[in-house]
Amino acid sequence: MSAKPIKIPGPDHPITITRNPGRVVVKAGGKTLAASRDALTLRESSYPPVQYIPRADVDMTLLERTDHATYCPYKGDCSYFSVPSGGDRLTNAVWSYEAPYDAMSAIKDHLAFYADRFEISEHEA
Repeated sequence: MSAKPIKIPGPDHPITITRNPGRVVVKAGGKTLAASRDALTLRESSYPPVQYIPRADVDMTLLERTDHATYCPYKGDCSYFSVPSGGDRLTNAVWSYEAPYDAMSAIKDHLAFYADRFEISEHEA
């Protein structure tokens, strides 16, 4: 078994993490799963920005951890959660880097939600 590659963000693959100055709200089927004034916006290369919400601002009782896992050479091992009340569409729809690499340590203890499966809105502070 070979070791997983570890990469550092740079000019060829930039990643920035900034504090979102507003309030971020995540809903599914009209039910609020998360609301935070402490969200982080992660911008990676040419991908759309992703809001990472502190776990303390997520209703974890609505989520169920799954066995699904992926790996990012820039961030590390990724674990997933489903929203059981959302059916198949919300299976493995929430993710977290629970022990991210040092360059991405800011997203530790945060969750991200697939933008095409949830209603994610940003409001001015």
